[in-house]
Amino acid sequence: MTPASRASRPLVTAGAVVFLVAVGLVLLMVVRPSSASPSGSGASVSVPAEGSADVGFARDMSVHHQQAVEMAFLVRDRTDDEDVRRLAYDIINTQANQRGMMLGWLESWDRPKSSQRPPMEWMGHPVRAADGSLMPGMATDSELDGLRAAEGRDAEVRFLRLMTVHHRAGADMARAAAKSAGTDEIRNLAAGMARAQESEIALMADMLKARGARP
Repeated sequence: MTPASRASRPLVTAGAVVFLVAVGLVLLMVVRPSSASPSGSGASVSVPAEGSADVGFARDMSVHHQQAVEMAFLVRDRTDDEDVRRLAYDIINTQANQRGMMLGWLESWDRPKSSQRPPMEWMGHPVRAADGSLMPGMATDSELDGLRAAEGRDAEVRFLRLMTVHHRAGADMARAAAKSAGTDEIRNLAAGMARAQESEIALMADMLKARGARP
Protein backbone atom coordinates (compact mmCIF):
# COMPACT_ATOMS: atom_id res chain seq x y z
CA MET A 1 0.00 0.00 0.00
CA THR A 2 1.49 3.32 -1.07
CA PRO A 3 1.54 6.51 1.03
CA ALA A 4 -0.72 8.12 -1.58
CA SER A 5 -3.36 5.41 -1.26
CA ARG A 6 -3.30 5.75 2.50
CA ALA A 7 -3.66 9.50 2.30
CA SER A 8 -6.65 9.25 -0.04
CA ARG A 9 -8.79 7.61 2.61
CA PRO A 10 -10.02 9.33 5.80
CA LEU A 11 -8.59 7.43 8.73
CA VAL A 12 -10.13 6.93 12.14
CA THR A 13 -7.48 7.83 14.69
CA ALA A 14 -7.06 6.35 18.14
CA GLY A 15 -7.65 9.80 19.60
CA ALA A 16 -10.96 10.14 17.77
CA VAL A 17 -12.17 6.78 19.03
CA VAL A 18 -11.23 7.63 22.62
CA PHE A 19 -13.01 11.00 22.33
CA LEU A 20 -16.20 9.44 20.94
CA VAL A 21 -16.21 6.73 23.60
CA ALA A 22 -15.71 9.31 26.33
CA VAL A 23 -18.63 11.38 25.05
CA GLY A 24 -20.84 8.32 24.82
CA LEU A 25 -19.87 7.24 28.31
CA VAL A 26 -20.74 10.62 29.77
CA LEU A 27 -24.15 10.52 28.06
CA LEU A 28 -24.70 6.98 29.28
CA MET A 29 -23.99 7.92 32.88
CA VAL A 30 -26.12 11.06 32.70
CA VAL A 31 -29.13 9.60 30.90
CA ARG A 32 -29.10 6.09 32.31
CA PRO A 33 -26.88 5.71 35.40
CA SER A 34 -25.66 2.27 36.30
CA SER A 35 -27.96 0.34 38.62
CA ALA A 36 -24.92 -0.35 40.78
CA SER A 37 -24.19 3.33 41.19
CA PRO A 38 -25.33 4.98 44.42
CA SER A 39 -26.56 7.95 42.34
CA GLY A 40 -28.66 5.87 39.92
CA SER A 41 -32.42 5.53 40.22
CA GLY A 42 -33.21 2.22 41.87
CA ALA A 43 -29.59 1.96 42.96
CA SER A 44 -28.32 -1.33 44.36
CA VAL A 45 -27.85 -1.52 48.10
CA SER A 46 -24.24 -2.62 47.61
CA VAL A 47 -21.31 -1.97 45.32
CA PRO A 48 -19.02 -4.77 44.09
CA ALA A 49 -16.13 -5.40 46.48
CA GLU A 50 -12.55 -4.74 45.43
CA GLY A 51 -11.87 -8.48 45.20
CA SER A 52 -15.07 -9.31 43.33
CA ALA A 53 -15.31 -10.87 39.89
CA ASP A 54 -17.12 -7.73 38.72
CA VAL A 55 -14.27 -5.37 39.57
CA GLY A 56 -11.54 -7.80 38.52
CA PHE A 57 -13.15 -8.53 35.17
CA ALA A 58 -13.86 -4.87 34.39
CA ARG A 59 -10.28 -3.96 35.19
CA ASP A 60 -8.57 -6.87 33.43
CA MET A 61 -10.77 -6.91 30.35
CA SER A 62 -10.21 -3.18 29.90
CA VAL A 63 -6.49 -3.91 29.53
CA HIS A 64 -7.18 -6.91 27.28
CA HIS A 65 -9.43 -4.80 25.04
CA GLN A 66 -6.91 -1.97 24.88
CA GLN A 67 -4.38 -4.25 23.21
CA ALA A 68 -6.97 -5.63 20.79
CA VAL A 69 -7.76 -2.08 19.68
CA GLU A 70 -4.04 -1.36 19.28
CA MET A 71 -3.53 -4.43 17.07
CA ALA A 72 -6.58 -3.54 14.98
CA PHE A 73 -5.20 -0.05 14.32
CA LEU A 74 -1.84 -1.58 13.34
CA VAL A 75 -3.26 -3.94 10.73
CA ARG A 76 -5.67 -1.34 9.38
CA ASP A 77 -2.72 0.73 8.19
CA ARG A 78 -0.76 -2.23 6.82
CA THR A 79 -3.19 -3.78 4.34
CA ASP A 80 -5.60 -2.79 1.59
CA ASP A 81 -7.72 -5.93 2.08
CA GLU A 82 -11.28 -4.75 2.74
CA ASP A 83 -12.31 -7.83 4.75
CA VAL A 84 -9.42 -7.45 7.17
CA ARG A 85 -9.90 -3.69 7.42
CA ARG A 86 -13.64 -4.17 8.09
CA LEU A 87 -12.86 -6.65 10.88
CA ALA A 88 -10.31 -4.21 12.31
CA TYR A 89 -12.89 -1.39 12.33
CA ASP A 90 -15.41 -3.64 14.09
CA ILE A 91 -12.89 -4.54 16.79
CA ILE A 92 -11.82 -0.92 17.23
CA ASN A 93 -15.37 0.35 17.62
CA THR A 94 -16.80 -2.52 19.68
CA GLN A 95 -13.95 -3.04 22.09
CA ALA A 96 -13.20 0.66 22.62
CA ASN A 97 -16.87 1.15 23.48
CA GLN A 98 -16.95 -1.82 25.85
CA ARG A 99 -13.75 -0.64 27.50
CA GLY A 100 -15.33 2.76 28.08
CA MET A 101 -18.35 1.12 29.72
CA MET A 102 -16.20 -0.98 32.05
CA LEU A 103 -14.04 1.97 33.09
CA GLY A 104 -17.23 3.94 33.69
CA TRP A 105 -18.57 1.25 35.99
CA LEU A 106 -15.31 1.15 37.93
CA GLU A 107 -15.62 4.92 38.34
CA SER A 108 -19.22 4.69 39.52
CA TRP A 109 -18.28 1.93 41.97
CA ASP A 110 -15.42 4.09 43.28
CA ARG A 111 -12.91 1.36 42.43
CA PRO A 112 -9.44 2.09 41.01
CA LYS A 113 -8.95 1.41 37.31
CA SER A 114 -5.61 -0.32 37.97
CA SER A 115 -4.23 -2.50 40.73
CA GLN A 116 -0.92 -3.81 41.99
CA ARG A 117 -2.48 -7.24 42.38
CA PRO A 118 -1.74 -9.85 39.66
CA PRO A 119 -4.21 -9.93 36.75
CA MET A 120 -6.89 -12.63 36.81
CA GLU A 121 -6.58 -13.12 40.55
CA TRP A 122 -10.38 -12.88 40.67
CA MET A 123 -10.51 -16.07 38.56
CA GLY A 124 -8.40 -17.99 41.05
CA HIS A 125 -5.26 -18.21 38.91
CA PRO A 126 -3.24 -14.98 38.97
CA VAL A 127 -0.69 -14.55 36.19
CA ARG A 128 2.61 -12.72 35.74
CA ALA A 129 3.66 -10.67 32.74
CA ALA A 130 6.01 -12.25 30.18
CA ASP A 131 7.59 -10.15 27.41
CA GLY A 132 4.87 -7.56 27.79
CA SER A 133 2.00 -10.07 27.70
CA LEU A 134 0.03 -9.25 30.85
CA MET A 135 -2.63 -11.97 30.54
CA PRO A 136 -3.32 -15.17 28.57
CA GLY A 137 -3.98 -14.46 24.92
CA MET A 138 -2.30 -11.07 24.89
CA ALA A 139 0.42 -10.56 22.31
CA THR A 140 4.00 -10.20 23.49
CA ASP A 141 6.14 -7.17 22.75
CA SER A 142 8.05 -9.25 20.18
CA GLU A 143 4.83 -10.28 18.42
CA LEU A 144 3.63 -6.67 18.30
CA ASP A 145 6.97 -5.61 16.84
CA GLY A 146 6.54 -8.28 14.16
CA LEU A 147 3.07 -6.96 13.30
CA ARG A 148 4.37 -3.38 13.11
CA ALA A 149 7.07 -4.46 10.66
CA ALA A 150 4.74 -6.48 8.42
CA GLU A 151 2.82 -5.39 5.33
CA GLY A 152 0.10 -6.86 3.13
CA ARG A 153 -0.67 -10.57 3.43
CA ASP A 154 2.03 -11.06 6.07
CA ALA A 155 0.40 -8.41 8.27
CA GLU A 156 -3.04 -9.93 7.68
CA VAL A 157 -1.95 -13.43 8.71
CA ARG A 158 -0.03 -12.19 11.75
CA PHE A 159 -3.01 -10.12 12.87
CA LEU A 160 -5.56 -12.90 12.35
CA ARG A 161 -3.42 -15.39 14.27
CA LEU A 162 -2.71 -13.01 17.14
CA MET A 163 -6.34 -11.91 17.38
CA THR A 164 -7.58 -15.50 17.33
CA VAL A 165 -5.46 -16.33 20.38
CA HIS A 166 -6.48 -13.01 21.96
CA HIS A 167 -10.19 -13.75 21.45
CA ARG A 168 -9.94 -17.31 22.76
CA ALA A 169 -8.51 -16.11 26.07
CA GLY A 170 -10.90 -13.17 26.17
CA ALA A 171 -13.89 -15.47 25.65
CA ASP A 172 -12.67 -17.74 28.48
CA MET A 173 -12.41 -14.74 30.79
CA ALA A 174 -15.83 -13.47 29.73
CA ARG A 175 -17.49 -16.84 30.37
CA ALA A 176 -15.98 -16.91 33.86
CA ALA A 177 -17.30 -13.41 34.59
CA ALA A 178 -20.76 -14.21 33.19
CA LYS A 179 -20.92 -17.13 35.61
CA SER A 180 -19.51 -15.54 38.77
CA ALA A 181 -20.19 -11.79 38.61
CA GLY A 182 -22.70 -10.29 41.03
CA THR A 183 -24.02 -7.43 38.87
CA ASP A 184 -26.31 -7.63 35.87
CA GLU A 185 -24.05 -5.14 34.07
CA ILE A 186 -21.05 -7.45 34.09
CA ARG A 187 -22.97 -10.69 33.63
CA ASN A 188 -24.79 -9.40 30.57
CA LEU A 189 -21.78 -7.68 29.01
CA ALA A 190 -19.52 -10.68 29.59
CA ALA A 191 -22.01 -13.16 28.11
CA GLY A 192 -22.37 -10.97 25.02
CA MET A 193 -18.60 -10.65 24.69
CA ALA A 194 -18.12 -14.42 24.80
CA ARG A 195 -20.68 -14.98 22.03
CA ALA A 196 -19.28 -12.22 19.83
CA GLN A 197 -15.67 -13.30 20.19
CA GLU A 198 -16.49 -16.95 19.48
CA SER A 199 -18.23 -15.81 16.28
CA GLU A 200 -15.20 -13.75 15.25
CA ILE A 201 -12.88 -16.68 15.97
CA ALA A 202 -14.82 -18.74 13.41
CA LEU A 203 -14.70 -15.84 10.94
CA MET A 204 -10.94 -15.46 11.37
CA ALA A 205 -10.41 -19.20 10.85
CA ASP A 206 -12.12 -18.86 7.45
CA MET A 207 -10.06 -15.76 6.64
CA LEU A 208 -6.83 -17.57 7.49
CA LYS A 209 -7.86 -20.55 5.37
CA ALA A 210 -8.52 -18.23 2.44
CA ARG A 211 -4.94 -17.00 2.79
CA GLY A 212 -3.47 -20.49 2.93
CA ALA A 213 -2.64 -20.16 6.61
CA ARG A 214 -3.70 -21.91 9.80
CA PRO A 215 -4.56 -20.43 13.20
